[in-house]
Amino acid sequence: MAIRKRSWKTAKGEEKSAWIVDYADASGTRRQKTFTKKKDADQFAATAKVEVRDGVHVADSATVTVKEAGDLWLKSCDGARLERATIDQYRQHLTLHVEPFLGATKLSKITVPAVRAFQEELRENGRSPAMIKRVTVSLGSILSDAQERGLVVRNAVHEMSKRRKGGTKAEKRQKARLRYGVDIPTMEEVRAILATAEGRYRPFIVTAIFTGMRASELRGLSWRDVDLDKGVIHVRQRADAYHAIGMPKSDAGQRTIPLTPMVVNTLREWKLACPKGDLNLVFPNGEGNVEWHQNIIKRGLWPTLVKAGVTISTDKIDKDGKPVLAPKYSGLHALRHWFASWCINSKADGGLELSPKAVQARMGHSSIQVTFDTYGHLFPAADEAQALADAECRLLAASAT
Repeated sequence: MAIRKRSWKTAKGEEKSAWIVDYADASGTRRQKTFTKKKDADQFAATAKVEVRDGVHVADSATVTVKEAGDLWLKSCDGARLERATIDQYRQHLTLHVEPFLGATKLSKITVPAVRAFQEELRENGRSPAMIKRVTVSLGSILSDAQERGLVVRNAVHEMSKRRKGGTKAEKRQKARLRYGVDIPTMEEVRAILATAEGRYRPFIVTAIFTGMRASELRGLSWRDVDLDKGVIHVRQRADAYHAIGMPKSDAGQRTIPLTPMVVNTLREWKLACPKGDLNLVFPNGEGNVEWHQNIIKRGLWPTLVKAGVTISTDKIDKDGKPVLAPKYSGLHALRHWFASWCINSKADGGLELSPKAVQARMGHSSIQVTFDTYGHLFPAADEAQALADAECRLLAASAT
């Protein structure tokens, strides 16, 4: 690996010079890279020498653009048979957020500072913090795929993750804790919902409240996975946004959930009236097929919330001059949050008082960390002062004898 200086005169007679690094890559191909400063050439030569020796060096001319790498990544995702909704989301990240700012950039130019600048551009162009985070994760996946193809050496996104493990202070501040009456229905609200729910969506709502199942798991639930005699539901499949039936989100998503008497009785009655279909679904549409998620929300959940008085006032005024009321909770995940809180609450407060591991199992979380990150603040705090006092009494009593 040699570094040499090249000098020349321009057409206007100006003196110019540059530093050129001559080297052979791992395959023996001759390469050149030009720098305006010798220190930059020295730094590149030192790094390239190690990369060539380790067989991981990729020359700028041998790499591709972020757009090209993104297209290869999407093909990999399609080949891995990911859910259609997931691939569509990845494609949106690439075409709407990554390509407009980084599409023409070579992979070798994607450094940590470049990723930070990309995030700032997204922020300045109106992307939300949550969207920026998701798009950055997708960019990291693009770079990982490119690494496996030998198109790039570094994954700047992963380097950033290691440096900022656990998130920045600002990111932690933005992630607010779930609150009763805001994100989690209160006990009184759930009682009102149960007393008001009626019609074809009542069985769905009752089951959602007392099992904490995800909407996709409920939409894909089959009668063969419901054992009313034993009072359990086996979660073995889910329905995605395009009504395709597949496996749960993770291995932990496959679980068995015990049922309350209300759920058992409600499902027994519903089974007699449930529309029949080839999929043998518990909560199908009128033709026996997978129900649209938005139909459940707009025709089932929202009307029930309004009728139960679980509402908030809006800025709109009706013809009588009164504020128009809207459902207090926008989606079914609020019922899942309530079930988790019910599992955590003490028996004295009407809850189940389950251990964190038991809550993790009921919710189908992939790890106990997910459970603690989401619901850790709901677990009752130990009375450390009383525990210390009791321990002191036991110690002194033992020494007195």
